[in-house]
Amino acid sequence: MVSLPQAEPPSPKSTEVGSYFVANYPPFSVWNGDHVAAAEAALNTPASGTSPLGLYLHIPFCRKRCKFCYFRVYTDKNGDEVESYLDALGREVALYADRPGLAGRQFEFVYFGGGTPSFISPAQLERLIERIRKHWTWERAREVTFECEPGTLQKHKLEAIKAIGTTRLSLGVEHFDDEILSINGRAHKSPEIFRAYDWIREVGFQQVNIDLIAGMVGETDEKWGRAVDETVRLDPDSVTIYQMELPFNTVISREARDQGTPTPVADWPTKRRWVDEAFAKFEAAGYAVSSGYTLVKRSGGGRFVYRDSVWRGADMVGTGVASFSHFGGVHYQNADTWEEYLASIERGRLPIARALPVTPHQRLIREMILQLKLGRLDRGYFRDKFGTDIRREFAEGFDGLRGEGLAEFFDEEIRLTRPGLLRVDSLLPRFFEPTFRNIRYT
Repeated sequence: MVSLPQAEPPSPKSTEVGSYFVANYPPFSVWNGDHVAAAEAALNTPASGTSPLGLYLHIPFCRKRCKFCYFRVYTDKNGDEVESYLDALGREVALYADRPGLAGRQFEFVYFGGGTPSFISPAQLERLIERIRKHWTWERAREVTFECEPGTLQKHKLEAIKAIGTTRLSLGVEHFDDEILSINGRAHKSPEIFRAYDWIREVGFQQVNIDLIAGMVGETDEKWGRAVDETVRLDPDSVTIYQMELPFNTVISREARDQGTPTPVADWPTKRRWVDEAFAKFEAAGYAVSSGYTLVKRSGGGRFVYRDSVWRGADMVGTGVASFSHFGGVHYQNADTWEEYLASIERGRLPIARALPVTPHQRLIREMILQLKLGRLDRGYFRDKFGTDIRREFAEGFDGLRGEGLAEFFDEEIRLTRPGLLRVDSLLPRFFEPTFRNIRYT
């Protein structure tokens, strides 16, 4: 159990329980079962235009649940249950194969997420891919991403992961300090990181990404500085840095509520300072900031096709328990329990549980706020795609950002300043439609 220190009542700057990261629009809390038919209709409508198509596969297994985790994951499934789930995942992909909306389309990107995709064995991975390839392949995909937890890796498993066409391996390091890793419930320790990283480089992937989290419980200036320095030394092709947030369903959040004490996570100004310091170190080492969370080497080799495609309105089919999709202007989510998901697949039905059709104006807002995370908006992109000058349409919001020193205006661009970029998620709700402001996000 995390020891929660006694403290004064939280200030507006403190890390309180609730969702901070904006991943979609309109908010997830307004999606519901009444709109499932709209998702089915979108999938059954032949595609028009040239929207890219992506596939997300949710592998929900972990060795241990992190105390800050808010995803649908399982740590108690035996080998037979894992196999049953992977069989269902392959069958779900098959259910999409004959839908008119996907007919003849190839995947632009594929993403194995979790949970811990690297939890499964090479043999299980090969059987899953064999099931999928009866209906689809991804030879033409510009990016195939595979998330890994260091302690689940062996060299032969990495060879199997590369053999399925993986181009970007994302290693969930989060931190290098063993005490911090332990306090926050991570399953791995630092020796496993270094051992896995050596194997990753030996196997040879086109792109290796390292994930870090600023503000884990127990973080200090000194420990954070060492974590950043160690990452620079490892020289990955790209880096992702998240600021710790505490949605309602995390262990840390529950303990804080039960004990009636503030959360033991650093406040937002401190986390932003840590990320700013990290950005400066990476920039000095030859990296460029590519969003509020990511850096890539200036010499090339680093890119985020999945991110850039989704943030520009690509269709994405999310498969697996509780996964999210956006297709043909409709958001939808799969059943979020093990039993409901498997039962739907067994009946030969897509396990869609809730959905929301998105209006053209909402699609504009969605792309605008997601692309604002890049730190810059191209006004011409939105004029060409939506027939709207966002600088005029959303003048109040953008003028407010400029007045607060968080944005700057140029002829064809709106750019966030570094302070704006470091707090970008907190800025986005001001562009929401009034109906969706000041409501629970998830």
